[in-house]
Amino acid sequence: MLHALEVHYPTPYRAMPAAEVKAVLDRVFDYLNAVTPAELINKTSHAPIAKLDKADPDAVLKPGDFRLTSYEWGVTYAGMLAAGAATGDQLYTDYTIKRHQLMADLTRLYLPVVKADTANAQAPIKSFLNPHALDDAGALCMSFLKAKQSGARVDYGQLVGVCAPFVTEKEYRLSDGTIARGGPGADGKPKMRPLQNTLWLDDMFMAVPTIALMGKETGNSKYYDDAARQVLQFSRRMFNPQLGIYMHGYVEGMRDHPELHWARANGWALMAMVEVLEVLPKNHKDYKAVEAQLRAHANGLARYQDKDGLWHQLIDRPDSYLETSASAIYAYALARAVNRGYLDKEMFGPMVNLAWNAVASKVNAKGEVEGICVGTGMAFDPAFYYYRPVSTKAAHGYGPVLLAGAEVIEMNKKFKYGLNDSGLMYQGQQQ
Repeated sequence: MLHALEVHYPTPYRAMPAAEVKAVLDRVFDYLNAVTPAELINKTSHAPIAKLDKADPDAVLKPGDFRLTSYEWGVTYAGMLAAGAATGDQLYTDYTIKRHQLMADLTRLYLPVVKADTANAQAPIKSFLNPHALDDAGALCMSFLKAKQSGARVDYGQLVGVCAPFVTEKEYRLSDGTIARGGPGADGKPKMRPLQNTLWLDDMFMAVPTIALMGKETGNSKYYDDAARQVLQFSRRMFNPQLGIYMHGYVEGMRDHPELHWARANGWALMAMVEVLEVLPKNHKDYKAVEAQLRAHANGLARYQDKDGLWHQLIDRPDSYLETSASAIYAYALARAVNRGYLDKEMFGPMVNLAWNAVASKVNAKGEVEGICVGTGMAFDPAFYYYRPVSTKAAHGYGPVLLAGAEVIEMNKKFKYGLNDSGLMYQGQQQ
């Protein structure tokens, strides 16, 4: 019968078995474990430092392909924890714990030195110990809190003591309390990044999960209130309800704003919402509003998925290139939302599998992730986004791939799925 003819899908049209998902994750792990050494060396001689018992100004982290204290690596640490939980492979968990322990040891030695002389002190993790932006503290703090709350045996007291107050109290905000950039610098003049009083959609993720997790950590409802308020105030300004997606930037005081819907920033926003809902008490006054915003965004993104599984760099402009990191974030966040019951498995399960299979095809034989847009500020014209380079050395894609694979394993363990009249369908719980 003609309707049963074999179809040649460019992206495999099936739910990937857990063992195959793990094989993809294993390639990523092997690559990252090899190129991100958790070691110290002398900055002049490059000789290894086996044991550090004082704040040596000449000690530095051994260089690798990626920095161990970047916000991207905060996401990677969370991804390793998730992969360890989903696969049962302790190697993933140990990757994060080893590097967290190194950071805790360095914080104990160097924090007093940096506090005493922030301008001149030398430390292997100085950007973390003396944070100046959410990028220095937010995602790393999220990973510390996730690890601590999952029972990791690292003393996270000083680490969280550095990053949590910066995110929750010191980062610049607009007059209504919304996390923003473009506040006053050391000279009293506004930091023009790019303009005064600018909201970056990225900052929903850079700040809000940490704020929410501090609610769980402390039991203080002010953090839950703030996290939910951030989601709703960002969304009020930046979400386009007709399109179902967010603009990348908003500048207070402008009458018009650049409606450029950058994919990865939309991923950070989606991820922020699932992370907030993970810890926000269900009886919180804003819980339903955050969940409704998540569903509105998920349904908007569903309209734009490419036929072969990925999303475009500018979501609603199909002549922009297909981008891997955003697609991996969507796969993770949508799968998590299905697993937690925020979204219907029947609608989003097949979409997630198509996305994951497409993302998995971007992991090469070495374990590098291809098609990742490099770091990207905000701009007011499409050319900026269309022509951003891609690179396997862009750190933004690795954590999302680990998170996506882990959550897909959990989703396909939880729900029944299979082909029904040639279409991939989800039908009920696994027994």
